[in-house]
Amino acid sequence: MPMIDIARVFATNKVLHSSFAECRHCLKDVETAGQSIVLSPALTPKEFVISASAFPASMYLPQRNFFSAVFQAIYFFLKIPPERRILYGRINYLFRIWVTSADNLLDNEDKVSFAINMPVDSRVMRQVVVIMAADRIMARFLDEAVANGVISPEGACSISDGTLQVLLPSAAEEASEEKGIIKRPDPAYVLNTIHHLKTGLLFHLPLFGPERIETNLDHRLLTACREGLGNFGLGCQLLDDMKDMARDHIDQRHNYTLSLLAHEYPSAVRRLQGMEKKISVEQSIYAEFAGELTPVARMAYRYMIDGLGKLNDCGLGLTPALSRAVALWMFKALDVDDARSWLS
Repeated sequence: MPMIDIARVFATNKVLHSSFAECRHCLKDVETAGQSIVLSPALTPKEFVISASAFPASMYLPQRNFFSAVFQAIYFFLKIPPERRILYGRINYLFRIWVTSADNLLDNEDKVSFAINMPVDSRVMRQVVVIMAADRIMARFLDEAVANGVISPEGACSISDGTLQVLLPSAAEEASEEKGIIKRPDPAYVLNTIHHLKTGLLFHLPLFGPERIETNLDHRLLTACREGLGNFGLGCQLLDDMKDMARDHIDQRHNYTLSLLAHEYPSAVRRLQGMEKKISVEQSIYAEFAGELTPVARMAYRYMIDGLGKLNDCGLGLTPALSRAVALWMFKALDVDDARSWLS
């Protein structure tokens, strides 16, 4: 199957072209604010100096900002004024920093969400500084928005408090996995409850600002956007579960594919247990279970197609063929490219 060029999609789709331009603007604002905030005191010995640096150029590529561009497009559908679109887009990037940094701490990873120069290689403290910096960047953005009449002081307070409150259910779900789960629940429970908290909430974050601030929203359109984002996100999470089978098996984290094996494929569970001494958390093993996981790949694809269809009805403007191509591209973007062949 030929692979779509996401950069070309962004260039030729009017909505995504405009929303991606705003995303880049918002990302630059976060970068600039961070560089002016994360500054060690002047007399700090050089071996203890911490600072923020420019984002790597890859952070500005379409491939790294597909979700962000779709999120930003929602504000065009909802006819939100440009100055508040930019504010919400900036907040979306801060959510990206908070969530990525938390994942880095929980999963022993080091994905870059905000560029920090540390005098020594410190994965944990880097994430702590990044989270603290994001809070202060948000405070600056909200102060500026109030000063410029973009939102009221009460609105700024609502956003400030809400950025924590809206993440608490997801945080509670992650906390429930921190020491490892004892028994794999039914796959339907993982799909409808765990993944609603793990991923559904995160894909609804773009609606957080408008729901708190905007007074003239089209609630029918808002509901359609919510459903489209949720279904697309759920499809992506199922692909993530396939990719993370080894990690989630070893760390005893919730995973739809592992629950499916536990409840429906006992022989596959025995095969997986036989692999335990040979695999690492970084290893990709989903292809070893193609027979059992083909329905999962197809379900993920259907969820993504349905989500994109709903977003197209809202105004995204992808043709059915292009929507299918985008859904197929997600298999590659989420590192389960081999599973694309299971769809036919």
